[in-house]
Amino acid sequence: MSTRSVGLDEAVASLSMGARHWIARHAGYLDSPAGHAELPVTPRVKALLQLALLCRYWGKSTPAEAALSEATSIVERAWQRPDFPHLLTLDRRYARQFELMYAGLAPAGTTPRTASSPAGAVTDAPRAVLDRLAGDGYLAPRRKPPYLHLEARFYADLAGADHEFASYEELYAASLPARAATLPVADLDVCVVTHTVFYLSDFGFRDPGLTEESREQALQVVERLTHHCLGLGEWDLVGKLVLAQYCLGADPLSTPSGAAGIRMLAEVQAPDGAIPGKSVVRRAPADATPVEYFRKSYQATLVTALATLIVANGRPDGRSTAGASAGREATR
Repeated sequence: MSTRSVGLDEAVASLSMGARHWIARHAGYLDSPAGHAELPVTPRVKALLQLALLCRYWGKSTPAEAALSEATSIVERAWQRPDFPHLLTLDRRYARQFELMYAGLAPAGTTPRTASSPAGAVTDAPRAVLDRLAGDGYLAPRRKPPYLHLEARFYADLAGADHEFASYEELYAASLPARAATLPVADLDVCVVTHTVFYLSDFGFRDPGLTEESREQALQVVERLTHHCLGLGEWDLVGKLVLAQYCLGADPLSTPSGAAGIRMLAEVQAPDGAIPGKSVVRRAPADATPVEYFRKSYQATLVTALATLIVANGRPDGRSTAGASAGREATR
C-alpha cells in the first residue's frame, strides 16, 4: 500500500508543469541579444549548460512535450554558435569542467563551425574540445579531488570519450557520501553529496551500483540533509535532495522529508511557475526588475523542473535501485 499523502501526486505534477514551462518560456533570454548585453558571461554559459542537462532528462521523461522542443531549440542554437566554445574558457576556474560538460551534453546533430574555421567550413567543435582536453591530460585522474574525478568520468562517458578515470565503484568509495554517516549535517556540502549520487545513477536512470548497506547509509545521509535544508528554507537544495532520494531507490513522495520538500516547493512556487529564489532569504524582492527576477529564479526553477520530471515519471522498468548486482557491474 502506498504511503503517499492524498493529493501529493497532483501537487508534484502541477509543480513540475509550472517549473518546466517557465523554463521553456524564459530560457531563450540566455542566448538573446538582451541576455548577451545584460548577463555576465560565465553565469550565462553555466545556465545554458544546465539547460542542456535538463533537456537530456526531459527527453527521457516526457519526450513528446512541446515545451521540450522550445527548450531544446535554445540549446541547439547556443551549441551552433562559433564563439560558444571560447566563452566556456573565459573563467579559468571552470574552463575545463565547462568544456567537458559542453562535449558531453552536445545535442544530437549539432556540428558548430569553430571560430577559427574558414568561412563555410564545418568542424565538430565538441570533438575538438575533447581532443584538446585529452592532450592536456584532463581525461586522466592526475590530482583531481574525488568529486571532480567523478564528475569528469560522468561527462566523459556521456561524450563517448576515451579516458583513464577510475571505476564508479572506486570513485564512490572515496567520495563524501561514503564517509558522511558520522559527520554533522552542517559539515556536509549538499551539492557534492547530491551530485555524487546523480553521477553514479545517471540522474536516476541507472542503478547506482551500491551494495544495500552502502545505499541505505547514503539514503540516511540524504534524508538527514533534506530535513536540515527544509528547516533553513533552502529551496534549491531541497529540490536536489528530493531527486537524490529517488536516485538512491526511495520514493521521495513517500518519505517524510521528501513529501515535505515537494509541499514546500509547491507552496513557494509563483503563479507564473517560477521558484522565486534559491532560498527564503534569497528570494526575489517584490520590486525586482525582470532581469533580477530571472537571475534569482532560474537556478531553483530548473532544479525543481529536473527533479519533478524524473520523480513524477518514475522508473520506466518499475525496478528498485536497491542493491542490484547487475547495476553494480554497469558502474565499473
